[in-house]
Amino acid sequence: MEHSFLIQVLLMLVIAIVAIAVLRRLGLPAILAYLLTGVVSGPSGFHWFTQHQMQSVAELGVVLLMFTLGLEFSVPRLWAMRRTVFGLGSAQMVITTLLTMGVALLCGLNWVEALVIGAAIALSSTAIVLKLLNEQGWLRRRHGELSVSVLLFQDLAVVPLLILLPLLANGGEPLIVADIAFALLKGILAFFLLMAFGKWALPRIFDEVARSRSNELFVLSTLVVALVTGAFTQWLGLSMALGAFMAGMLLGESQYRRQLEADIRPFRDLLMGLFFISIGMMLDFTLVMRFWWQILLVLVAVVLGKALIIHGILRLVGEPFRISMSTAMSLAQVGEFSFVVLALAVNYQLLDNEISTMLVMVAVLSMSLAPWLVRHSVDIAKWVLGIRQAKHVDEVVPLLMDEQELVMIFGYGRVGQTIARFLKTEAVPYLVMDLDPTRVSEARRAGEPIYFGDVCKRAILKQIGVKQAKMIVITFCESRSLEEVLPLCKLLAPEAKILVRTKDDSDLDLLKKAGANQVIPESLEGSLMLVSQVLHQCGVPLARILKRLESERRNHYQFLHGFFSGTETDFTLESLHAVALPRGADAIGKTVAEIMWETLRVELRAIRRSGAEVEHPEQDWVFRAGDILLIVGKPRRLEKAEAKLLHG
Repeated sequence: MEHSFLIQVLLMLVIAIVAIAVLRRLGLPAILAYLLTGVVSGPSGFHWFTQHQMQSVAELGVVLLMFTLGLEFSVPRLWAMRRTVFGLGSAQMVITTLLTMGVALLCGLNWVEALVIGAAIALSSTAIVLKLLNEQGWLRRRHGELSVSVLLFQDLAVVPLLILLPLLANGGEPLIVADIAFALLKGILAFFLLMAFGKWALPRIFDEVARSRSNELFVLSTLVVALVTGAFTQWLGLSMALGAFMAGMLLGESQYRRQLEADIRPFRDLLMGLFFISIGMMLDFTLVMRFWWQILLVLVAVVLGKALIIHGILRLVGEPFRISMSTAMSLAQVGEFSFVVLALAVNYQLLDNEISTMLVMVAVLSMSLAPWLVRHSVDIAKWVLGIRQAKHVDEVVPLLMDEQELVMIFGYGRVGQTIARFLKTEAVPYLVMDLDPTRVSEARRAGEPIYFGDVCKRAILKQIGVKQAKMIVITFCESRSLEEVLPLCKLLAPEAKILVRTKDDSDLDLLKKAGANQVIPESLEGSLMLVSQVLHQCGVPLARILKRLESERRNHYQFLHGFFSGTETDFTLESLHAVALPRGADAIGKTVAEIMWETLRVELRAIRRSGAEVEHPEQDWVFRAGDILLIVGKPRRLEKAEAKLLHG
């Protein structure tokens, strides 16, 4: 019997591994893989385990999750963001909960069930949203900061929920103010006792543990502290997770915070995986199939409802439409703490299994949509704003037939606006086209000659009189748009010089063939500007510096390619490699022309002999022992070339 139990555990873990690998390939979070594993191995699948069997172990996952959340809880950071955290966050939480409660009460549920459902739906996924915002580089943007503020308050709101849920489980007896006051008193008492313990005992304990220099002891001490504080609050009639959160918060300000977080993470991830597997076991697919259309209806209502509430609150406080919409799309899903609330509600018999199953499915589906919604939140906001402002954007652009020195700027972001400012200073006439309706409206109010339109369309280019342009500057970097707009500009304005800004020179030759007169790779030009300053400070004459820079541009930035590789080698890029020719090397006595460089698919950049470097040596150069050859190519080709030069 025990043997079969171990086999079932092993099979469950194999299913979890496969599910995580597949869903990660699809860009979906690992939480969904754990839920799927629970469905397969639970009562709805092979029935290896029940939710009750995993409940005690799964609770430890919630305890450690709250402990790590406490470690990340920073009082100074919270105080710095207090206006958005407590203002916007509390408004979102309260309004969403109350509106959801109202709908639930209209559907015939009692007020306790309505409160649980409202709190669960009001929460969003901190793990998914923060990860995706970080991947997109949006954490420092306004909608990213607003999203983080709301998520931070939601995480804090879990704490009073952990106090309230056990209190609501009073066997159906009416809840009175005295009970609430007593529970709050116990929470305050626990807080002060743990504060005293955290201030006087915990630092001394971890100082001693750190002096032992035993990693095992440090990990064990961390686990014991999290579990003991959880057991203490449970003894007071509160939740274990509440005590773990307080312990994490107290240790979050200590010097051991990073180490504690690193040590607890493997246990937290494993136990949280088991927790979500246990949630998956709660799913009854007979109920899901019976109520499938209600689940989809609730899903649409939850996503759209949360988005509209958040968008409305942000608009009321004066945030721009696009930022409000982007934030709303990012926070429209249901979060992982909703599973915690629902699981506790089922354990305390506050919620029927039927309703819980429907809400879990809604949460799973909304979290499946979350990656797409977050990644496209800005695009959705632009699209909605474009429709909304269509009446306010000029569709007809006046022709500028009399401007013979006109410069046209396509794209009015950071680079486009910088170019326009310098042109304005020199009194050079210019005209700008951009696809961002908000940017166009703001710039038009400031008196800029800017119009809304897609420059990839021939009709738009004709309408703005592109034929009269002396120069066309394209500042956006989207390769597909560049491939479309360059041939059109070359066809409609054959006399105009076309300058294109790109991030690097990976498509330099293709862009020039498409019609660009000059391609300016932003990253490489930045390197050249730094080089020019270094040479100038070293006393190199300005004329020589300008000559070297122009030569580098003319030769397609050859010295800005091929670098000595480090430990993290990118095998898709070319590297610079040094090959020293010892006595007996096959290349000694041969000329440069005798080596089949084209066959080897590498480039001989330079040769160093007796401390002197000769760039691009002549074809009749004869190799000697002690020569150092600098060759450029991809890593595997460099290996073959080195073997050929040394051994033939």
